[in-house]
Amino acid sequence: MARMLDLIRASAVSQHQMMSAARGALRVPTEEMLEILVYVAEHNKIFGEQARLTLAGWDESSAKEIVANPNTPKDILDYWVSPKNIRSTLFVLLLENPSVQMTKLGELAVTLKGELIDLMIASPRVRASKQVLNDLSGNHNLSGVQSARVQALINGTDYVEPKVEAEQAQAASVPPASQQPGESPAPSTGAPAEPADPETEKAVAAFITEHAAEIAAEGDKPFQAIGGIYESEGHAEEPAAVTTTASAPTAPAAVTTIATPAGAATAAKPALTNKPSPHKIHVDPQNEQRGSVLQKIAKLDIKGRIQLAMKGTKEERSILVRDGTKIVALAVLDSPKITDGEVEKFASQKNVLEAVLRYIPMKRRFAKNYAVIRNLVFNPRTPLDVALGLMKNLLTVDLKNLSGNKEVSETIRKLALRMFKQKLEPGNR
Repeated sequence: MARMLDLIRASAVSQHQMMSAARGALRVPTEEMLEILVYVAEHNKIFGEQARLTLAGWDESSAKEIVANPNTPKDILDYWVSPKNIRSTLFVLLLENPSVQMTKLGELAVTLKGELIDLMIASPRVRASKQVLNDLSGNHNLSGVQSARVQALINGTDYVEPKVEAEQAQAASVPPASQQPGESPAPSTGAPAEPADPETEKAVAAFITEHAAEIAAEGDKPFQAIGGIYESEGHAEEPAAVTTTASAPTAPAAVTTIATPAGAATAAKPALTNKPSPHKIHVDPQNEQRGSVLQKIAKLDIKGRIQLAMKGTKEERSILVRDGTKIVALAVLDSPKITDGEVEKFASQKNVLEAVLRYIPMKRRFAKNYAVIRNLVFNPRTPLDVALGLMKNLLTVDLKNLSGNKEVSETIRKLALRMFKQKLEPGNR
């Protein structure tokens, strides 16, 4: 009896069967179902989009078992190792699967970015291939630390992270308010300084030690907020207005013309000067406070900003999570003081690094918070593979709302609609 895949290739099945195939609903073994889906996704113009959605939402545990198997058909492995279909949780297994050709990994090594590069560097199979390492060294997206690690592997030496004991001692001597010797105290933020407890101090030291290489690679990179200094959650704020009597220019007195009978002289009188100007600027206390915090942050180096991210106030964390330096932004999420409410807010923000949105669900505490998961999926800035992996946790009403949310990608909307309809089926209620 001919396999279903052979019948589909020969166009010998009905439209109804093709739709079932694109939805992954055929009564065939899992491996053959995936092989059919890949074929339809790559070669069928009518049902290809549906097949791609089905593959994007495929059960992760089942997918892991398939991609880790060296006997899995090549077409399936090639599909999930393609840059447009990579899922980081599967990529780790694909890197070690001997059936994935090294030439394919070499092609990926030249173009990948961020965490996917780190996964390649950590892969024993990649480390053993000089050719792939050479390809990786030519990737213009490598950070300083990543480049150093790759070069060390090419040279056959171990990458040694910079020693930071002295730097830690120096960092520990910096007061929480970032006041350096000889400097004036930092402007008040309107809230009393919070003394750092031993648990927080221990967390800061551990974080700095663990990420010493990244900190050293960033050098003296100054604070630069994603989306601009005064951009808040989704809209721009005006800078806090600061007015000083000495510098304010004196406006000329307005002249009022007085109407008189014909022949009489026309007199000019100055307008009343004690009337409040309709254009007077009022200082927003919240903007003024944020301006003070920004002045404080601007004086700090990377290590100082990391300490503030983990030991500082809620206001300071809300600014530092938008730091363009990834290691500083991630330090906010490792702060022992951070609350679930703050993370719920961060998960919905569009003006944070993608690395922040990717890191949030990796922490067990936040992954158990439904509001955090929902906000991440609804956030158009959340990486596609992260959002797809979290969608299975959404309630029916949120899936319905997500399917009509035009801010997220079409892939997310279509998969949300499919999952919503599946949950409405009698057997799934």
